[in-house]
Amino acid sequence: QVHLVESGGGLVQAGGSLRVSCAAPGSTFGDNAVDWYRQAPGKRNEWIATISRAGTTIYADSVKGRFTLSRDDAKSAVFLQMNSLKPEDTANYYCKAFGFQRGQGTQVTVSS
Repeated sequence: QVHLVESGGGLVQAGGSLRVSCAAPGSTFGDNAVDWYRQAPGKRNEWIATISRAGTTIYADSVKGRFTLSRDDAKSAVFLQMNSLKPEDTANYYCKAFGFQRGQGTQVTVSS
């Protein structure tokens, strides 16, 4: 199975923005939806958003209105645009899709 690869994380001040990406090297997502999760130290994994093959998106209340998902099937990539970031958004962000192995994730750190 192909491992998903996340990228784009980093350190940003509260109120700032980041765009993280999820790619499927050498493959395509096909008809599969792609989910994003995050895990902060000492906390449970939290589902935050999903984008369907058709581009329909749903978001957790904790990120609704601040995060936006998009997908580029030609590039086999999904993008999570994160705006108005808060310190509580600090976590390792990773994507999941049926038929793919989970990647390592990308760390997002928001300073106050």
